[in-house]
Amino acid sequence: MAIVLTDSLKKLLIETASQLFGAAKRKFMAQTVQGLGLGGQRLAQSELGWNRDTIRKGTRELKSGIICVDNMSAKGRYKAEEHLPNLLEDIKNIVDSQSQIDPSFKSQRLYSRLSAAEVRKQLIEKYGYSDEKLHTFLFNSSQIK
Repeated sequence: MAIVLTDSLKKLLIETASQLFGAAKRKFMAQTVQGLGLGGQRLAQSELGWNRDTIRKGTRELKSGIICVDNMSAKGRYKAEEHLPNLLEDIKNIVDSQSQIDPSFKSQRLYSRLSAAEVRKQLIEKYGYSDEKLHTFLFNSSQIK
């Protein structure tokens, strides 16, 4: 006997799953698929758009009682270099021209008298970066006290 999901049931299952995250979402998906019976994973994949790997992970968690820890901290935003590929090189060009060696020669470090706000200003003036693009990556002069 083939299982048929009505449109209203599909909508309910999809909306409920979208409101859950991590282990709770996987548990819901696994329990739903178990309720659908044989062929439930394929049905959930084709009709609900659920990932079968996620369903399997949830099923293993249900059977074993061991919940996998999600590495949510690794899902941060992309590095600035991915959005602005020339940013690092442009910052180096600005800072290198204003850098000097430690006057006491006690270290190999270079020092610069430029503030973050000044580097930001020069990126906009010399390299044509927009204020909006730099807003999330570099300090805004109003944020620096």
